[in-house]
Amino acid sequence: MDTQSRIPVDREKCALALEAARSEIARRVVGQAPVVNGILTALITGGHVLLEGVPGLAKTLLVKTLADISGLDFKRIQFTPDLLPADVTGTLIYQQAAGQFTVHYGPVFTNLMLADEINRAPAKVQSALLEAMAERQVTIGNDTYPLPKPFFVLATQNPIEQEGTYGLPEAQLDRFLLKLMVPYPAAAEEAAIVRAGGEPEKIPLKVVFPQEVISQCRNALESINCDDKIIQYIVSIMTATRPGAGEQAAGRGRAARPRGGDDLLRYIAFGASPRASIALYRTAKVRALFEGRAFVLPEDVKRAASDTLRHRLVLSYEAAADGITADDLIAKILAVLPVP
Repeated sequence: MDTQSRIPVDREKCALALEAARSEIARRVVGQAPVVNGILTALITGGHVLLEGVPGLAKTLLVKTLADISGLDFKRIQFTPDLLPADVTGTLIYQQAAGQFTVHYGPVFTNLMLADEINRAPAKVQSALLEAMAERQVTIGNDTYPLPKPFFVLATQNPIEQEGTYGLPEAQLDRFLLKLMVPYPAAAEEAAIVRAGGEPEKIPLKVVFPQEVISQCRNALESINCDDKIIQYIVSIMTATRPGAGEQAAGRGRAARPRGGDDLLRYIAFGASPRASIALYRTAKVRALFEGRAFVLPEDVKRAASDTLRHRLVLSYEAAADGITADDLIAKILAVLPVP
């Protein structure tokens, strides 16, 4: 093996640290490997994650386990219909003895925040997280306060209950790097869960993925090469989700939408933004890091596309009538686009 094809030491250490993190998480959480990889991806890139699954699939346990193996400061907010924005961000409290207001910091001032059942709180509470998630800061009164570094939001929501819930607005959904679907365990995995006795949170864990390791992996990510053709491939995926973008691109002298893509547009009301392009670019680089590679492959992009895009596509009524999901559309777009 020549010198250029060897894995640099920092990437090799990151691959070992990621494997150690997976092994430690597996002591509490049985299976769910794609979900675990997605959460580790978000930690490395500094993005936020939305976990969706029916109750009882260990979503909350997974987030708590992540806090234990990373040693990061962790706080949990149980979102309810009567929650107020100040309960999340904090507020000003008047101190009568001193005759002045002091800042009471909310639970958002932490490294790892679990927004449990985020869709149970109304829009005014959900919007309290917009500034925190995008800019890593919170405005209380007339002053702005930076959040601790690193800062991650891991939110959970139940897809089957509609009564007493409030759908997340598109502006907030777009701030989540990934939306991960938490499936039912396989029969063998569920048998292992039952044998474990039902109290996995009592299993002690080691801190194997601390903040300094996260920072090292983030630095290693910068050394991974993404060819310009791969970047163009990412942009073409995003363009294929935008109604009318093909005609605009053709008018500017760029490549028009690929054959077979136009019939999908009737199912899409609004497509993905440039923020989605950046998210897919970063997520694809992490997948290369997982495998110890110094470069991104088209397969990395294809594997990361669904988790990155499924919450960013606003589907039309026709899609609902025909039973078409965002994952269906993403798969069809990937099928018709030429791969570099």
